[in-house]
Amino acid sequence: MSENRHPKTAFKIFTAAQWAQFEADGVFHGAPVDLADGYIHLSAKDQLQGTLDKHFAGQDGLVIAEVNLAYLGETIVWEESRGGALFPHIYGPLPMGAIVGHLT
Repeated sequence: MSENRHPKTAFKIFTAAQWAQFEADGVFHGAPVDLADGYIHLSAKDQLQGTLDKHFAGQDGLVIAEVNLAYLGETIVWEESRGGALFPHIYGPLPMGAIVGHLT
């Protein structure tokens, strides 16, 4: 699939503790589910609500960070996941420099 058919940014959902650690370290190596799966899970904008509903329902203090996918280069792989949709996965660490904005 052609790279320009994918959005330029995607989103990572952090717990407040994960975000605080990310800010302190300047790099994020993954939440427990990411470490177990071997990559950092991201969601495209149209997938974000489904990810929130499925994996973060009822949780407070979440931080939604927008990630510049171009910054991450070849570590981004779009792979089939929930419902057969392609999701962006990071095969490597997520540096703070890739974050273009965040909502709390």
